[in-house]
Formats: sequence, structure tokens, C-alpha cells
Amino acid sequence: MTFKLISLAFGHNGSIPSQYTCDGDDISPPLAWSDVPAGTRSLALIMDDPDAPDPAKPQRVYVHWVVYNISPITLKLPLNSAKILPGRALHGTNDWGKQDYGGPCPPIGKHRYMFKLYALDAQLQGLKNPTKAQLEEAMMGHLVGHAELIGTYEKRKK
Repeated sequence: MTFKLISLAFGHNGSIPSQYTCDGDDISPPLAWSDVPAGTRSLALIMDDPDAPDPAKPQRVYVHWVVYNISPITLKLPLNSAKILPGRALHGTNDWGKQDYGGPCPPIGKHRYMFKLYALDAQLQGLKNPTKAQLEEAMMGHLVGHAELIGTYEKRKK
């Protein structure tokens, strides 16, 4: 059994439909996972873009979505779940400074968007709207599994 993350909206390394981007409704895509590792007490999700601002000359990783303390019995985040997270799951802070999903909106070229799901052996305590870096620091020493889904997007020409 392998911890796996999928989306019914796009395949691994496939194109993210525009409804999940700034060109569309900018809503979070449906995600689902299976084979959560034994000993998992919570899950965390980070979505980021390693190709910012230009895939030909990336300069930084841009963070689009941070979620943590997802229950290990939760097996999906349905369409637009960023608006109402399941159970006691909480948002962290994305690079727009918001506790929400921010869809792909690349300024130039085709970017990769990494959806990374982490299985942890603890519920994370004492965090308040953590950034990706703060969440990653809190996760240190608690990782029991990792699953990844990559989608791509290139902004529509106007």
C-alpha cells in the first residue's frame, strides 16, 4: 500500500482546469487520498508553485494553500473545501497573506503546482495561521508519510 493523493479534476502532471485558477472561479479543486500510513494522527496539505515568477528563471516558491490538523479519518477535500474545511482542520497563511486557497495565476509561462499531503504522528498545537515555513518547522520529527500530486497551469492569453 502506498499513500496516494489524487484529484478527480486533473491527473498527475496534468493541466489544472481554469475554474480552479484566477482565470476562473478560483476555488480549491477536489482532492482525495488513500492508504494513510498507520500511526497517523493528523494530515497537513501545502500547495505551492516552485516556478515563480518565470519557469525559465524561477526565483522563489510561491505558496498558494496551507491546511493542517486534517483528521486522519478524512479521506478527501471536496470541491471548494477551502471555504469550509472538514472537522477541526485549520488554514495556515498563503503568500497573499490570506488564510484561504489562492489558485494558480502565473504571470508568465506554464507553472507546476505541487499539492503535498503529509501524514503526521501528532496533532499540531500552538500554531496560529502558520506560514508554510512555520508549519514545516512544526512538522519536523512528526512525519510518517508523504504523498504528492502535481498539476500544471498556463494563464490564458487575453
